[in-house]
Amino acid sequence: MNTDHLYQIFRQSTGVSTDSRRVRKGELFFALWGDNYNGNEFAAEALEKGASWAVIDDPAYESEKTILVDDCLFELQALATHYRKELRVPVLAITGTNGKTTTKELIAAIAEKKYRVHSTKGNFNNTIGVPLTILAAPADTEMMVLELGASHIGEIRTLCLIARPDYGIITNIGTSHIEGFGSFEGVVKAKTELYEYLRKVNGIALYNDRDPILTEKIFKLVNRAVPLSDPTGTELKVTLLSSGLNLEIEVYHNHKTFRIKSKLFGKYNLENIRTAIATGLFLDVEMEDIADAVEKYEPVNNRSQVRKTADNTVICDSYNANPASMRLAVGSFAETGSDKKMVILGDMLELGERSDEEHISILKELGKMRNTEVLLVGRLFAKHAADYGFRTFPSMNSLMEHLKANPVKGYLVLVKGSRGIALEKAYELL
Repeated sequence: MNTDHLYQIFRQSTGVSTDSRRVRKGELFFALWGDNYNGNEFAAEALEKGASWAVIDDPAYESEKTILVDDCLFELQALATHYRKELRVPVLAITGTNGKTTTKELIAAIAEKKYRVHSTKGNFNNTIGVPLTILAAPADTEMMVLELGASHIGEIRTLCLIARPDYGIITNIGTSHIEGFGSFEGVVKAKTELYEYLRKVNGIALYNDRDPILTEKIFKLVNRAVPLSDPTGTELKVTLLSSGLNLEIEVYHNHKTFRIKSKLFGKYNLENIRTAIATGLFLDVEMEDIADAVEKYEPVNNRSQVRKTADNTVICDSYNANPASMRLAVGSFAETGSDKKMVILGDMLELGERSDEEHISILKELGKMRNTEVLLVGRLFAKHAADYGFRTFPSMNSLMEHLKANPVKGYLVLVKGSRGIALEKAYELL
């Protein structure tokens, strides 16, 4: 079956699903393979639950309501590419080492003041998530804001061919997932694939002109570029006022000054907010509406969230971690005022040969903090933590046993670590 025919079936469906457990009536089910399962095995279950058709790539599972293709993932991506072309709406793509999800959320909230916006939900930013996000876009969408993630060279290029962005933003370039890229230079090459795509289609890159790496690459790789300090031909100044538990900023643009109090923790979010404000102005959203959107935005999914529990104030930043984001979070936390402070950090994963060096660097930063109890989870921190006198736990289970036996009360607590450590399990005990 060709993509045109599959597209007609998709148009008559109620959407697309790749999870037989959550498939809804009338959806088109794609039987994707996983590392430990064959998605074709779940096609019959999806059909029983109401899927209109099941797209499979193993003839052993054919039935009256299956569509046999050579490769389910390829067909999912091809279908999304086809729908993207049919939508004919501008697409803004965002990638980067740190801050891309928060920046995406802020930009979407701002753009919604003027447009019907469809954006990436959660972390649907890979070769499966991006196609699913596009295919979920309503027919009346006026703009898409898509997050593009990558764990190896070539992934951003593939995602750009599917999403076909007109505008692009790289928030920054750091050492996240360096194990998959081979080196920092590999990370730079992977992220700037977005710039390379924009050059080919004569798209526009909005870039942080305070960032020397991005500024250098912009002038080498992109035909059309807009600096964040001047998104509309009028200078934009975003100044930090306070970096306590909630970031406060002052914005000066077009001879007007705006004071904004966000719900985000950490001065490292200043650049994310600045990027979102500049993008909103570039998209012709009024500054008053931009300020309102930023103030009302509430972080979710354990990203720079501040939660007040019955016993403590907890900064939940445990969705993921890399050396740059960990260093910034610890630095911001060190500047907060509180008599009783606690840091709970989990290992930073996928750092390859730089793992020891980066974990020792964080331990040195922790060593400078005063009046702060430090608890570390994972074998990577544990290799060197004894040199600094910090308490370590081999797993989340052992940390939770400690927290049950030693309840934490009256503390300001920072929780941060790589997703694989699952530090969010500790919140119920804080």
